[in-house]
Amino acid sequence: MRTATTIEASGGEHWSRTSDFVVEAEKLGLDVCWVAEAWGSDAPSALGYYAALTDRMLLGSGIMQLGTRTPTAVAQTAITLSNLSGGRFLLGLGASGPQVIEGLHGVPFARPLRRMRETVEIVRRVVDGGRLSYSGAEFTLPLPGGEAVPMRLSMRAEHDIPVYLAALSPAMLRLTGEAADGWLGTSFVPEGAADAYFAHLDEGLARSGRTRADLDVCQGAEVAFAADEEALGPMVAGRKKELAFSLGGMGSASTNFYNGAYSRQGWAEVAAEVRERWQAGDRDGAAGLVTDEMVLGTTLIGTEPMVRERLAVWRDAGVDTVRLYPAGETLEDRLTTLGRAIELVHEVGGAA
Repeated sequence: MRTATTIEASGGEHWSRTSDFVVEAEKLGLDVCWVAEAWGSDAPSALGYYAALTDRMLLGSGIMQLGTRTPTAVAQTAITLSNLSGGRFLLGLGASGPQVIEGLHGVPFARPLRRMRETVEIVRRVVDGGRLSYSGAEFTLPLPGGEAVPMRLSMRAEHDIPVYLAALSPAMLRLTGEAADGWLGTSFVPEGAADAYFAHLDEGLARSGRTRADLDVCQGAEVAFAADEEALGPMVAGRKKELAFSLGGMGSASTNFYNGAYSRQGWAEVAAEVRERWQAGDRDGAAGLVTDEMVLGTTLIGTEPMVRERLAVWRDAGVDTVRLYPAGETLEDRLTTLGRAIELVHEVGGAA
C-alpha cells in the first residue's frame, strides 16, 4: 500500500508551518500529498509552491471542484502543474456540494454527474493535444453561433496526468470506475465497503473493460495513537462532534453525501437523527448520538496494535493508498504520528 495525506493550505503565519509539514512528510517517505480546496485557498497555487519545495513526492488536487473552472481551464492547470513538477501531478476532481458551488461560486449544482463525465472527457482531449471540438449536453466547444473555430493549447502535456474522482454516491462511483484512474474516498468502513462502494466501482470498471487493478483506491482517515485503552476513550469522545458535523452540517438541508455514505454502511437511523438534530441547532445532542463504533469504524484511531489491525482490514478490503490525517497539537506531534503510521502501512502492506 502507498501512503498519502491531505492538507489544507493556510493563510498568514500558518503557511510556513504547512510548508514545513509537506517538506518533512516527503523526508518521512510519504508517497502522495493531496491539497484540499473546499472554501479556503485554491489548490493549484499551493501545489505549484509545494512542487518547488519537494523532489519525489506526488502532488494532487484533492479536490478541484466542478463549476469553479471551465473544463479547459482545469486541463490547462493540470498540464501546467504536471509539467513544472516533472510529472508528479495527480488531478483530483469532485462535485463538491450545493452550499459551496451555489452559495460561494454562484454556479448551479444541478446535474453534477453529467458535468463530471463531460469535464473528464474534455480534460483528456485537451491533454491529448488535438484541436478541441466537443458537443455534449453541458458543454459545447467551440461555442456555436459565433466566429470561433476549434483550437488547441499552445503547450503540450509532457507526462501522463492520472485523473482521480472524489465519489460517494453510487452513480458517481460507477463513473469513477468507468472513467477515472483513481478513487478518492472517505467515510470508509471496510466491513461495509463491498456493497456501499466496491459494487458500484466494479460495475463502472466492467463498463470500460477494466478490473480493480486499473484503479487506485485511495481512502483517508484520521490516524492517532493512544498509549492504552484508558487513553483511547477521551480521544474517541473528542471526535464525535466532528463526525456529527459531517453527518448533519455538510452539504445542504437536502443534499449530504457523507450522511448517505454512512447510511449505506449500516447507520441509516443514527445518521438521519444526527442530521435532524444538527439542522435544528442541537449540536451537542447530535454529537451525543454518534457511537464509539462509528468513530473507530471510520478512523485509524487506537493503540498501535489496533491501528495495525485496522490497516490490515483496509488492505484486505482493497485499499491501495492510505490517506493519513495525523493528529497532534504541534508540527512535531503530527510528524511523529505520520512517521509511525507510514511505517505501519509499509509493514502491513508488505505482508500482503
